[in-house]
Amino acid sequence: MALPNPIDASAARGNANRLLEFLHGVGQMPESAPTDLARWCLLDALGCGLLGSRQPWGSIVQDDVLEGSGPGSSSILGRRQRVGASQAALCNGTAMHGFELDDLLAAALIHPGAVIVPAALAAAEAADADGLALLRGIVAGYEATERISLALGTDPSSRGFHKTSVVGPVAGAVAAGVCMGLDFRKLQWAVGLACSCASGIKNFAVGGGAGMVKRLHAGRAAEAAVRAVMLADRGFTAPLGAIDGKFGLLEAFGGASARPELLDAQLGGRWALDDVWVKVYPICGWIQGVVQLLLEMRAEHSLDPVEIGKVTVATSSFAVKYNGSTEIVDTMDAQYSIPYCAAVALTGDPLDPGEYGDERIQDSRRRALASKVKLTVDGHADAVYPKRFACHVTVSMKDGSRFEARTQDAHGTPGDPCTGAERVVKFSRLCELAGLGLDAASVAEGVRCLSSGSSVRVLMNLLQPAR
Repeated sequence: MALPNPIDASAARGNANRLLEFLHGVGQMPESAPTDLARWCLLDALGCGLLGSRQPWGSIVQDDVLEGSGPGSSSILGRRQRVGASQAALCNGTAMHGFELDDLLAAALIHPGAVIVPAALAAAEAADADGLALLRGIVAGYEATERISLALGTDPSSRGFHKTSVVGPVAGAVAAGVCMGLDFRKLQWAVGLACSCASGIKNFAVGGGAGMVKRLHAGRAAEAAVRAVMLADRGFTAPLGAIDGKFGLLEAFGGASARPELLDAQLGGRWALDDVWVKVYPICGWIQGVVQLLLEMRAEHSLDPVEIGKVTVATSSFAVKYNGSTEIVDTMDAQYSIPYCAAVALTGDPLDPGEYGDERIQDSRRRALASKVKLTVDGHADAVYPKRFACHVTVSMKDGSRFEARTQDAHGTPGDPCTGAERVVKFSRLCELAGLGLDAASVAEGVRCLSSGSSVRVLMNLLQPAR
């Protein structure tokens, strides 16, 4: 039975405590199906991070960190220098969230990998943990991400909070703490500290010059997570009820939509890793299905963009409200705009990161085509949102002919998952695009071979860029 709101501290604290006890126990998990799934999430995040490390926002954060830090034991993707664990997490989280290719947990409205993986990697390297400890930390972190985000409800997103950077510090602290083998009380302290680091607003989603800030949300969350764990390990204390106690995370951010019972419902019955959505295109998750359908139409009917009269996209009211901008100023705007991404699908290659760069977003013909894209609310899409991002696309030609298609499971989602081979291809492509001279096959094999007998530092050595 759902607890009443406002949340009663004495009643609700048990939900979070049971969740943390379960996640702490993941630190003893043998190699299993969840740890195998964690390998794929790790590989995907590394590929995203390699590409993101070469973007302007990735370089700016790295330069800032390297200017003010001494040597450490944790790696920065794309650089040969090693720095302190929280600084590495900042750089790598920014990079992994750096080009809209990192994974999603759709129903939770959150990006897990760009926070959990950099936090776990940095902590594992600092502690010289083995590969199995890293995988356990990733399992625990993803589980915490989904459960805490679902427990918050939908109000935070509707009010403009970015749940990745609200939940990220807390779930990242769980991941890092499990990697380092913190005792349970210290893990509670780390979570308590991380709850006070929750932040991040979605002003970037309104168009007209979003800038780089969204990329930083995951980096700052991962940084806060690792810092919380390091402080807790030294004895820095924090409230034990910071998730679901009075004025805790759920009450402060979730308000009336909070559902504390989801924190510990059916623990171990199903894993968050089963719900991971692997992105195919470097664009907002809401738009993946739209682009997929338009590409299929274009290939099947040899659509001539010049002869297109109108494109109608029927989707969720949330996507219509937040992803309909035609005021495209920078890359972030382009990646969040259904009209622009639809124009890319009909004229270019939406897999190519260059399609979202400054030169191509100014193309007058592409802008003209984007202006022909009209958005409308689809009742079915609203009914299944946010667990599924359904859409119905219609292309009306000037000669009166019409082509239409719909989907509720874009490729890469749990309803139509990417194969292992496709995930390796994605990683290899991103690795090549990063231009760091890495051996993609060796890195993929290094991830596959992670175990209790291998140090995480061996894997990270494979990611050192060529001189």
